[in-house]
Amino acid sequence: MSTSAKRPDTASSVDLSQQLLVAMPGKVGGNLASTVIYVCEHTEHGALGLVINRPTDITVGDLLKRIDLDLSLEIGPVQDFPVFFGGPVQTDRGFVLHAPAGGYNSSIKLGEVALTTSRDVLQDVAKGKGPAQLLITLGYAGWGAGQLESEMSRNAWINVGATNDILFNTPFEERYEVALGQLGINPIMLAGDVGHA
Repeated sequence: MSTSAKRPDTASSVDLSQQLLVAMPGKVGGNLASTVIYVCEHTEHGALGLVINRPTDITVGDLLKRIDLDLSLEIGPVQDFPVFFGGPVQTDRGFVLHAPAGGYNSSIKLGEVALTTSRDVLQDVAKGKGPAQLLITLGYAGWGAGQLESEMSRNAWINVGATNDILFNTPFEERYEVALGQLGINPIMLAGDVGHA
């Protein structure tokens, strides 16, 4: 019996928190096809992530008005930023990924960034005093216990390190290619027979 090969026996054996998941062509379908997902939390109970490359037709300004926040003149260009489709779960709920972390009511610190779900961060954004870097989504991508590990074992996703540059500065239409580029992979190499635009 070989002891050199270490097999993951539990869901907690791999932690993809603060990593990017890149959907593989032909392996991930539906509304998560061709997505890049930032994994906020991954435990033995499951995982929660936000799609970072699928903008909606709603702007940050539109969203703030919809929740009855008055926009200050100081809000600046952030009001024209797109709100992203964060995933198919709780699409009526907002999630704000931002840096610096700040001291908001309902935040989880994720290294250099934070995930906030409380209204106070959006109040600051409306006043022009919000975090320097932010990405707002409606909804999130969620996996139950062992589900993400199972998908990873079927090569549905490739994981790469997340950077603030990819999360906040890279144009959304380039995030898929840039994330794969960290591994030296060109998306055309993955297309195979399925085709990939």
